[in-house]
Amino acid sequence: MTHQSEATLEKKLIDQLNGLGYKRVEIRSESDLLDNLKQQFEVHNEVKLSDQEFKRVLNILNKGSVFERAKLLRQKHFIEQDNGDILYFDFLNTTAWCKNQFQVTNQITIDGKYQNRYDVTILINGLPITQIELKRRGCEMAEAHRQILRYKSHSFASGSGLFQLVQLFVISNGVNTKYFANNRLRALNFKQTFFWAKEDNTKISQLTAFAETFLEPCHLSKMISKYIVLAETDRLLMVLRPYQYYATEKIIKRVEESNKNGYIWHTTGSGKTLTSFKASQLIKDLPEVNKVVFVVDRRDLDYQTTKEFNNFSDGSVDGTDNTKALVRQFGDDTKLIVTTIQKLNNAISNKRYAKVMAPLQEKKMVFIFDECHRSQFGETHKRIKAYFKNVQMFGFTGTPIFAENAVKNQLGRRTTKELFGECLHKYVITDAIRDENVLKFSVEYIGRYKRKAESSLNFVDIEVEDIDTKEVLESEDRLEKIVNYIIASHPVKTHNEEFTAMLCVSSIDAVKKYYEIFKQKKEAGLHDLRIATIFSYDSNQEVDEADGITTLEYNMAAEEPASYNSNNRKALDAYLDDYNAEFKTQYSTKSSQDFYNYYNDVSKRVKNKEIDLLIVVNMFLTGFDSKPLNTLYVDKNLRHHGLIQAFSRTNRILNSKKSHGNIIVFRNLKEATDDAIALFSNKDARETILMEPYEDYLDAFVEAYKNLKEITPTVDSVNGLASEIEEEQFVKRFRALMRIINALSTFSDFSFDDLEMDKQDFEDYKSKYLDLYEKTRQDSETEKASILNDVDFEVELIHKDNINVAYILNLLEQFTDSTEEEQEQKRKKISDLLSGDLELRSKKELIEKFIDQHLINGDITSVQDAFELYWSEQQKKAFQAICEEENLNPTKVESIIEEKIYTNEVPELREKVRKSMEQEQSILVRRKSIPRIISKINNFIQTFIEGMAA
Repeated sequence: MTHQSEATLEKKLIDQLNGLGYKRVEIRSESDLLDNLKQQFEVHNEVKLSDQEFKRVLNILNKGSVFERAKLLRQKHFIEQDNGDILYFDFLNTTAWCKNQFQVTNQITIDGKYQNRYDVTILINGLPITQIELKRRGCEMAEAHRQILRYKSHSFASGSGLFQLVQLFVISNGVNTKYFANNRLRALNFKQTFFWAKEDNTKISQLTAFAETFLEPCHLSKMISKYIVLAETDRLLMVLRPYQYYATEKIIKRVEESNKNGYIWHTTGSGKTLTSFKASQLIKDLPEVNKVVFVVDRRDLDYQTTKEFNNFSDGSVDGTDNTKALVRQFGDDTKLIVTTIQKLNNAISNKRYAKVMAPLQEKKMVFIFDECHRSQFGETHKRIKAYFKNVQMFGFTGTPIFAENAVKNQLGRRTTKELFGECLHKYVITDAIRDENVLKFSVEYIGRYKRKAESSLNFVDIEVEDIDTKEVLESEDRLEKIVNYIIASHPVKTHNEEFTAMLCVSSIDAVKKYYEIFKQKKEAGLHDLRIATIFSYDSNQEVDEADGITTLEYNMAAEEPASYNSNNRKALDAYLDDYNAEFKTQYSTKSSQDFYNYYNDVSKRVKNKEIDLLIVVNMFLTGFDSKPLNTLYVDKNLRHHGLIQAFSRTNRILNSKKSHGNIIVFRNLKEATDDAIALFSNKDARETILMEPYEDYLDAFVEAYKNLKEITPTVDSVNGLASEIEEEQFVKRFRALMRIINALSTFSDFSFDDLEMDKQDFEDYKSKYLDLYEKTRQDSETEKASILNDVDFEVELIHKDNINVAYILNLLEQFTDSTEEEQEQKRKKISDLLSGDLELRSKKELIEKFIDQHLINGDITSVQDAFELYWSEQQKKAFQAICEEENLNPTKVESIIEEKIYTNEVPELREKVRKSMEQEQSILVRRKSIPRIISKINNFIQTFIEGMAA
């Protein structure tokens, strides 16, 4: 039996959609699309439009970015009719979503930068709302994703720009099917594509099953109407994942049908805040609900979350104790209130607010608590429940409190179920790892740790096993050994600081000791890590080491903490001085607002990779999300929910290079880790959550290397691959090997000496891999069909941030004082580095030419000066060559290049290239010459401009 072709897959899908209620319509061009849109608009709005009136409608649609168009799709509009009347209309019915008009078509052709023909398009009221890209069975899903990126780049904005209105994309090869929201090109990452699932989290991957459930007309329209979030801060569309959808639906149903409470257990990192905020938005529209109060703990809010909440409800989270504003919202017609638990407690406790608050006690109120494992176990929860007589309370948590991990307080040992009732939906860490929504953890326990004699990491006997006295745990000798370990291993763990790290320690005293050791070693030139720390100087923020549970009862709301440790405050002020000097800021501990601003700034800089290592006690170990953070060093006792929450700071999905979260533990937490995993998933989940041992990856490498050698026994044999099918096999097998090396490289024990393949062989094979990648990219630019277009090359695994032009120049400096044999070795090393780095390959030929002409047996006084002169000359020659070969006006070409350098995107680029031609060309000639010229300009910028400042 032959493989099912893309055309067969397309036909079967259209037949299925037709059977689900979509009307099949023949649309082949933009003209057809506009004619159909006019007809469907008239049906939807029960109106008849003249051609001029329809143009006015199109003028509304064809404005702004993808995000702005998504907003106007959901808004009411009006135009002036030819007779002077005002016509009010909408594009989508987002309240009775099943009452829209549903159509399906295929192979629409749009002329843009290139002519593109799209697979299957779902139209709602004549608008292209969902675009489906299909690939043959066996083809990788990532290529369908890249195909959509090409369409967006080439033609989506062309003509009337109707395809800029697409809300959802679906990609499938028949066997696997995923969906994702439309956004600007740079925000579309394959890692942010999702499988649909059943309510029990069973994945739906087959296209037929996906179409039956997700693409059913009412469901698709409901997803677009209710479950796409327009995130104002980042100006992004965010579509809910299946578990987020089911959780929200469960809460809405419970509010509509009962007065019962409930909680949602969605693992840390799975997007609980988005789910809970969306639930708040939808519940507020229920007529029986007076107000929805979304309650957060200000200590958990980072800079980005604060901005997002304030975009929806201005000033709701401001970092101050402004309870008056909250009470005013309770008293007016505000339906959704976003507030902190601290302000809410003040509002219901203070007698001066009773006049406004008392009338609400009998009203239907819904409270939604974010991170409900944190703040809901004291008096405040009890007070809210007693104050509001007709209240429903829903909690969201990634780590519920069970009897096993409940901490005793003045109200006893209380569990999440006790406080909120039934668990309405569950999505645990094993589900999230299986769905690739979060990463696994690699946990290394460092204790009495001896390295091989030849290793550069000579740190031995870090005594940690079974030690539980503070004197020994915080001894200078022990802490210095740990600092030495972190300094030595940090580049390995963070892929040469492409990622960042946190160090969590047992107390503020330990923070101070660690900080000073790192500072002294930096001043001594032993590392260049950017270190920061944050902690509350309130004396209440301490750790119960006996129980292993952190206590976070510090009071950031007061202008001056009621009780604070003056030594801690003095130390923090000193660290703030260092921070201010490093980042040109002016933070202090003069007020809680200034401290809160510092908290936000630290959060932002960790996310922007401006801080390499953040030292904390409790802060940032829960509720903080930073995708570039991949490593957590642990020198404190953690248990149960505290352990899972802390570990989960590292496991956010980012790219293929971030394959797992690194946890390096300097305490004896093996049993505590296993217990926490069992508590929050199941006792057999360890293999799902934790990375395999180092030895298992070595075994996997042996198998992957054997598979590679079967088709390419030597590096040179890659050149002799007879067909693209064989080249595809090589790419997939070498990529599999790279993934294993990527995982191995984060282990402290890793060395190429442990592998059958030496480092040089790996670099040589990698060069061949990149050769094929560049060939495929060139084929894509000319729209040439290639099997390799169906392969995801995962070039993220190759890029090295520490190899740049400055690094290469430093190596070139070493040529002048070297022997002939040493020069040849250094030339080979530079050639390998240039071949193995995607961004430097374009410069390889020129740099090697410089070596041969100026350094080998050359006589120059300054390599830097000679290189700059040489580079400038070569740049002029290359620029002149483009202009002469293509007969272009140099001034106009220079203008295009400058605009592309500074803005990245050049509006009307094709037209500007056409105007730069010294002689007018026919349309047929221009169709070939303009893409060629654009490619030459891009190559020129990549070779001579990009990366040179480094």
